[in-house]
Parts: sequence; C-alpha cells; structure tokens
Amino acid sequence: MQMSDTRQIAATPAQVYAALLDPEMLKACVPGATEVSGSPEEGFVATVVQKVGPVKATFTGEVQITDMVPDTSLRIDGAGKGGAAGFAKGGADVRLLEKDGGCELSYDVEAKVGGKLAQLGSRIIDGFAKKMADQFFNNLQTTLEGPAEPSEELAEPEAKKGWFGRTKS
Repeated sequence: MQMSDTRQIAATPAQVYAALLDPEMLKACVPGATEVSGSPEEGFVATVVQKVGPVKATFTGEVQITDMVPDTSLRIDGAGKGGAAGFAKGGADVRLLEKDGGCELSYDVEAKVGGKLAQLGSRIIDGFAKKMADQFFNNLQTTLEGPAEPSEELAEPEAKKGWFGRTKS
C-alpha cells in the first residue's frame, strides 16, 4: 500500500522538523499511542493500541529516523508486532518546504501488514492506513498551530425552530 499527500502548516520548517523528532510530540500525534520513548539517534520504541476492522491489538514496535537533513527532510521507518493480530511495517519520506509564510509538508508512505490483519483485505487495510496517516498529520498540524478559532456562526448557535427545536418567545 502506498500513498502521498501534501499539507500546509502554519509553522516554520524548523518547528515542524523539531516536532517530528520529539518523542512527546510523536506520542501526542500518533493515533492510539500509549507510550513513545527514545531519541532520533538511537530510535524510538512505541506502544500503540489500534482497532482495524474487527481486530483490536496492542502493537509494540521500533521506529528509526534516517536520511535527516535538518529543517528539510527525513525518512521514518517502523515495524510493530501485535501478537496474534499480526504485524505492520512501513516507512515515510517527509519533505519540508518554506512556503506562504509557513511550511509545506509532503510525504510518501508505504506500508505492509501480515497475519490476521492481512486477512482483512486490501480495501480495509488501505483505508485504515490512510486514516492513520491523515490523523497523524492532522494531530501534528493542530498541535503546532493550536486549535482552530470557532467562527462567529458556530460560537452563537441560532435558536432552532420547528417541531423538535421549539423555543419560547
């Protein structure tokens, strides 16, 4: 399974690069992460709890970061075992480019699974992998930028009218 995407983050490439190397930031961004420890030089150890279709598992694995070009690019490779559920492994090439007063982050991801997970079928696995990548980068973006300001329309909901939402006048 392979996928690519690009997103604009309101932070400098240096801030995004530093965040990708910080174990606490990774723990906050990886969906289902319960523990992340280590360093970019020695690698990270992570524990992640996830449910893929009907299979729920706790994965323990290692993540290595290589090909590091400060504030520009890096490669993330990881592999995890989920006991009877099987295994997952993959990698991502991440590129950072200063653009429009922020950072354009683009990535190419490839992932493989085995065991019970592989029996779920490629459609479920591909959808799950895309969801995980999207959640990770959404979490990274939200953590770096802060939560979005609610718009005026959402800040003061209009009184509903109609059978279910009658209001007293």
